[in-house]
Amino acid sequence: MTGLPREVIKWLQSLDLSLSIRNVRRDFSNGYLLAEILRCYYPQELPTHSFSNGTSIQTRLGNWQQIERFTAKQKLNVPKEYMDGTIHCKPGAAHALIERVYMLLTNRELHYLPAKTHPHDFTDSTYQTQLPPYARSTAAQSIRTNLAATELTTEPDRILCKMKAEAIIDVHADLRRHEKEEFPGRFGLKKSKKKVTTAAEDTTANTITDPVIREIKVDQRQPLQAKEPNT
Repeated sequence: MTGLPREVIKWLQSLDLSLSIRNVRRDFSNGYLLAEILRCYYPQELPTHSFSNGTSIQTRLGNWQQIERFTAKQKLNVPKEYMDGTIHCKPGAAHALIERVYMLLTNRELHYLPAKTHPHDFTDSTYQTQLPPYARSTAAQSIRTNLAATELTTEPDRILCKMKAEAIIDVHADLRRHEKEEFPGRFGLKKSKKKVTTAAEDTTANTITDPVIREIKVDQRQPLQAKEPNT
């Protein structure tokens, strides 16, 4: 249960769930454990016999459709993107979902550290920034990592799938642009040097000097007359 706050881990352990949680991202993907958590607080409203502990995408979708209807009925504000990200094992989605459910069911707040916040797009961009430049993913690897195969099979709208892929490429391009600025030598670029002006130079440049007027003497002698030629 790495990645979860300590109070959330203690809360999960106190619920005495039927399955042990070893990998948050994988174990919550089918929704079965979340249904057990909700049943601990709503034993009469949510029967667990209607949920299946399977791994197929059809089983996942069936379980999560029931959970989505139940949370809407009980007015539990669980964002749909958290559910969709958990179904497709997106990075950070299951963690964000569990933390949200913890706050809703216990009426407690979590105080995050900046390093533990989750990106809203549920990509591995935060992880990529922590890697050295040579170990970061290419654009093709980013699409394979952040766009699950189950998303392509369950989403009939090809335009939406294309938009998701383009969004991943945009994130990758933005990361690569910052990488070029940080390590220009790796891309054969020269770092631009900005001239730093001192305070004295800046004062001199902004000082308006008085113009120097020089006295010019004009020769007032009569000009020489040309001699007439001898006849």
